[in-house]
Amino acid sequence: MYFLTGWPRRLLCPLKSGEEPFHIRPSSQRFYFAVLSETQLSIWFSRPSVLIVSYIESTKAAAQFGSYQQAEWKPDDSMIAVVAANGYILLFDVVCGGEDKCLYEPVYPKGNPRVTRVTPGYKEEQCAPALSLEMKKPVDLEAPITSLQSMQEDLVVSTADGFLHILHWDGVSNGRKTINLCTVPFSLDLQSSRGGPSLDFDRVHIVDMEYCVTLDGFAVVFDDGQLGFITPVANRFTTDQLQGVWAADVTDGTCVAVNNKYRLMAFGCASGLVLVYTIDSTTGSMQLSHKLELTPKHYPDIWNKTGPVKLIRWSPDYSVVMVTWECGGLSLWSVFGAHLICTLGEDFAYRSDGTKKDPIKISSMSWGAEGYHLWAIASSEGNCQGEGGSSSKQAVILQFQFIKSALTVNPCTSNQEQVLLVGEDRLYLACGDPTQAHSSPDQHLHRDHSPLHSLPPSSLSASQGLSTLLGHKHWHVVQTQSTYLECNWPIRFAAIDTPGQCVAVAGRRGFAHYTMFTRKWKLFGNITQEQNMTVTGGLAWWNDFIVLACYNFIAQQEELRLYLRSSNLDNTFSSVTKLQSDTLLLNVFRDMVILFRADCCICLYSIERKQDSPNPFASIELLQEVPMSRYIPHPALVVSVTLTSVRTETGITLKAPQQACVAESIMLNLAGQLIMLQRDRSGPQVREKESLSSQKKLLPFCPPVVLAHCVENVWTTCRTNRKKRHLLEALWLACGEAGMKVWLPLFPRDHRKPHSFLSRRIMLPFHINIYPLAVLFEDALVLGATNETVLYDGLGGPRQPPEGLFPFCTVERTSQIYLHHILRQLLVRNLGEQALLLAQSCAGLPYFPHVLELMVHVVLEEEATSREPIPDPLLPTVAKFITEFPLFLQTIVHCARKTEYALWNYLFAAVGNPKDLFEECLMAQDLDTAASYLIILQNMEVPAVSRQHATLLFNTALEQGKWDLCRHMIRFLKAIGSGESETPPPTPTTQEASSTGGFEFFRHRSISLSQSADSVLTGKFSLQKTLSMPSGPSAKSGERWSKDGECTESTYIDMMLWRHARRLLEQVRLKDLGYFSAQLGFELIGWLCRERTRVARVDDFITALKRLHKDFLWPFPVMPACSINSPFKNGHYRTVLSTQLLKSQSADSILNSEMDSAPHQAALRSDSWLESLRAEQKEMEIASSHGPQTQEAFLSPLTSKGEECSIGSATDLTETSSMVDGDWTMVDENLSGVSLSQSELEHISMELANKGPHKSQVQLRYLLHIFMEAGCLEWCVVIGLILREANVIKQVFALLDSPEVPSDTVQNVCDGLLAVDAWASSDCLGYKPFLNLIRPQLQKLVSAAADPVQPEAFQPASTSKLMEPASPRAEDSRGVAPLGTSLPTEAPGGLVRPAEDCPVQEQEEKTVEEGAYDCTLS
Repeated sequence: MYFLTGWPRRLLCPLKSGEEPFHIRPSSQRFYFAVLSETQLSIWFSRPSVLIVSYIESTKAAAQFGSYQQAEWKPDDSMIAVVAANGYILLFDVVCGGEDKCLYEPVYPKGNPRVTRVTPGYKEEQCAPALSLEMKKPVDLEAPITSLQSMQEDLVVSTADGFLHILHWDGVSNGRKTINLCTVPFSLDLQSSRGGPSLDFDRVHIVDMEYCVTLDGFAVVFDDGQLGFITPVANRFTTDQLQGVWAADVTDGTCVAVNNKYRLMAFGCASGLVLVYTIDSTTGSMQLSHKLELTPKHYPDIWNKTGPVKLIRWSPDYSVVMVTWECGGLSLWSVFGAHLICTLGEDFAYRSDGTKKDPIKISSMSWGAEGYHLWAIASSEGNCQGEGGSSSKQAVILQFQFIKSALTVNPCTSNQEQVLLVGEDRLYLACGDPTQAHSSPDQHLHRDHSPLHSLPPSSLSASQGLSTLLGHKHWHVVQTQSTYLECNWPIRFAAIDTPGQCVAVAGRRGFAHYTMFTRKWKLFGNITQEQNMTVTGGLAWWNDFIVLACYNFIAQQEELRLYLRSSNLDNTFSSVTKLQSDTLLLNVFRDMVILFRADCCICLYSIERKQDSPNPFASIELLQEVPMSRYIPHPALVVSVTLTSVRTETGITLKAPQQACVAESIMLNLAGQLIMLQRDRSGPQVREKESLSSQKKLLPFCPPVVLAHCVENVWTTCRTNRKKRHLLEALWLACGEAGMKVWLPLFPRDHRKPHSFLSRRIMLPFHINIYPLAVLFEDALVLGATNETVLYDGLGGPRQPPEGLFPFCTVERTSQIYLHHILRQLLVRNLGEQALLLAQSCAGLPYFPHVLELMVHVVLEEEATSREPIPDPLLPTVAKFITEFPLFLQTIVHCARKTEYALWNYLFAAVGNPKDLFEECLMAQDLDTAASYLIILQNMEVPAVSRQHATLLFNTALEQGKWDLCRHMIRFLKAIGSGESETPPPTPTTQEASSTGGFEFFRHRSISLSQSADSVLTGKFSLQKTLSMPSGPSAKSGERWSKDGECTESTYIDMMLWRHARRLLEQVRLKDLGYFSAQLGFELIGWLCRERTRVARVDDFITALKRLHKDFLWPFPVMPACSINSPFKNGHYRTVLSTQLLKSQSADSILNSEMDSAPHQAALRSDSWLESLRAEQKEMEIASSHGPQTQEAFLSPLTSKGEECSIGSATDLTETSSMVDGDWTMVDENLSGVSLSQSELEHISMELANKGPHKSQVQLRYLLHIFMEAGCLEWCVVIGLILREANVIKQVFALLDSPEVPSDTVQNVCDGLLAVDAWASSDCLGYKPFLNLIRPQLQKLVSAAADPVQPEAFQPASTSKLMEPASPRAEDSRGVAPLGTSLPTEAPGGLVRPAEDCPVQEQEEKTVEEGAYDCTLS
């Protein structure tokens, strides 16, 4: 509503004086301020804030009259009355200095365009006038004066002898009337006050009073602290015509201030409270409306130490009240008690080093024009922090600067959906900027091409609209046009259009508007037209027209005008309608304008755009007048008037949704009471088809109905959205300290007939933490603003000025979700069906999950921490409600994780067992949420339960390849295992053994075959849970393990990983196996060594071959058309091509760098069964490199999406190859010396097309290396077939010749290759050339297998070393190089070390029976 900004200004008095100013009083228009010191009366001008004139009393007169105490202005600013201490009223005439006598005037350089905007009277309006003060004859009241108050043409003075004196401003000639307070009858209400007792106290007098125009009476504070209200019986203040009412049970009143717009009286108390009373309209008694108090929750240090209330000041628009106390400090509240600002806490009260500041003490304060400033006199005690000299005696005048919401004086509909704050010389807009091209760099945050609501709701997603209004916290600040501001300050009205792109402001005269598209202001071209009108009832936007109610000084006539935004600002382009009476309020609804006039009449006008003339204009037609004088006691009490489509009978709108477009009712905020006038549909209804639109007679309105009290703002919309009818057809109210209220429509579900006993609407209250300034209806958001402070210690020191005591104040945008409050209120009232309809309509909002969380969290906190038993708890109802949404599981666990552990039992007693919720997550494949539930289970259940559920989750995560989750689970297991073993476990009992499900067996096993997992797994968070353990082998084998409890969890993790690896290998999922190994640090080589004769065998070579082609996107080879006569049968070409292309292979650099970066801490390996074959292998490879029949061209890898045996795949080069262009260049350069025929080029292209993606090739070679290291020769054969690497096959055949290889392995390879050959002959001829190439070695192997040799049991050596290249030649090393660079891994070392061999011999023997282990889950 009102917000502090910047630092307070300090006004320096040019006259040096030893007297301190202590009292300040504004004139009626607040353009002048009277400042009093002991013998001096000064008048200051507001803009510029300068001293105009000062009257200093002579020493003789000062001795006669006494020191000055208070001042009061005559309503027309022509006189000032000053109270002197010895009972005198001193009257001063304020005399203008004559024509063209200005004290200060602006000076412009020559050629400045502002010089040309000069009209008669213009100069005076922007200059500080020269005034003089002339004292008239003083009035002696012969008693100390306690208070004085101006009342129209009279001056009411209270004296310490218990009398009220009523003086005329021209006092001496007309004499005065005196009223003895003892003769005024007082009672608790006006009904019983006639003839009632008078004051029982002797010599009671008034210490403070203020006249309330709209209540027609005085709010008074007596010297004994009692509060009262004195009103005349008739409209004459005479002794026998006054009566008064007491406020019951209050005896510590100190001061009073009245609010004329809301008919409120704010009384300050010695306790620091402010009691706000209103007069009951029926009984006339004083009723307490609300209290203004600091709460111990927000101000624990100061809330009861403020001292008595010293001053209360309502803002000029009566929307906020400022309070200060004897002990210092300022606090700002809205009219009905919403706390906005307090300088007794946070950065206002503490320095950056934590030391406490002394609160600044205010001796007098007053609001400036339109509430943009608060003038305050800071007394010297509050700021004399070690100051010396004369400066410490000089109190200072401070100007606090404020910006306020445009709703305070211009509550039009368009201002309710955008946050628009108005400052003295600038506007703060909380909307996006649609112009990217013209926006400056420092405003790039405000760009947006689709401001909210500028497009139909259907074409605008929620996120797009919200990004405009919530994307950042910065304002779009627009400086008010200085030329307009100079002669029309202050800005009185401001309005923004619905899309938030155009703003109009109106000052003292005329108006101006600004467009964010062009970033330009538009002013009247003719300044005379600007100065001849003043906006009276506010302004609003209708499409691209500005609608305003103004007074025309030339015609002396009130008018309703419309100006087109796009045309020049001139009266010739305006539509003018004359009005009968002064307009107080104006608003727009669809194509209608509603006016509230000073004669308490509401007028409805229709607007229609006309395109007849070259310049479009709008025609205005009076539709209806609604007299309201019988319901409205005073026209100034009407705060806002709104035309809405809201009705109490929503059944009508159900049958005819077009009714939402019709103006069905008038909402009137009458002094905080929201009054609704509906159209009277009780008479005969006329069909719209039968009545001509031009002569349509509008229905009359029913008598008004009061909907709510204490209403500060009202929000409604004219838009419709069938999916969100609850929100768009609701009425939103801001009610001060009571928070917000929503008048929500209730719709029968599926168009069923509503129950007769159910209301059609319901009023739901809810609290929010911000002051609401705008409501986003579809987005279920409230927008607001809040004050933020920035500490600045640069002003510190022994002579710190008072403004240095304050931090720098800024205003930031805020927003808050309110949907969970409404859903909760509906559930409390057993309206779950309506809550479900509302929630389902908002389920698409991006923060809807947060709404459900908030609802659960708030209810849980309230009920679980309640000291009293709750007879009807709401949490089960809320839990049942959110099960209707798919986010139920996430909502519960997120809420639990954000709630303290002590409340979990209460939560899960309502929502269900966490074990069941965990299993639901697994069934729904929501593994991340299931992991969160493990946190709950670990804290609420025994370890065995959490291990069991962790096992399920770990298995599922492995199956789905959720490697991050797998790593967290492994770390989780180890943490729990180590945590449990820190304290020695007691002797296991029978019950313990059964409850852990066989876990105790692993307590004494220490060896882990995945030692590197500890270094690999460094994640973002640690899941503090464990996995359940499977039933192990016999106790005999368990005794072999070391009795170190820390490794039991690691052992079981290895078991899980082994089982998963076995499953992958059985399903021929080699690619998944590679990822699994790389991501989890699984020691693949060691495990394969043990599984060599079991699961690491290949049962079906053809199935394995097809699966690898599919998984690695590797094309099946195709038969080249020219293969029969191919020149590549010649070994020369084959060798040259092989050598040249190999040199161009960029993979070599990758291999070398990868080998260099491999971990060096690994021990050198030496396998006896490979070492014995190393020499023979090298000889074979050297010999084969010269044989033309064994060389294969190593060509650049290209990707093909080709299908099996597809000729088209030969030329289908896709983007997945990372080396396409570069490799072709290399081929051209390296073969420039070789002459190739057309058939040879076709053969090269066919070979390139038969290669898979480069990444797949690297992965296959990496796996080949792994299997070769582990001695899984059958898999080496399969991979060699896919890569069509003859060297690999020959290397494997050479190893198969070794007597150490089991005969069944040799036989299996032979059978597999023969089966592949048969399959290739029938289904994939592309493999035939390669199979023919290796046929001699295969036949040799088959013949050797036919004469089997008894194999010796091979024993792997216990040491290992890094794999050395089998040959220094690049061709020879390519078959076994560890091409693991493309496998993604998060290991710190780069990749999983494939070079570590199988474990030592003893471990091999002990773990060979691992395959018998399995996991049993209870």
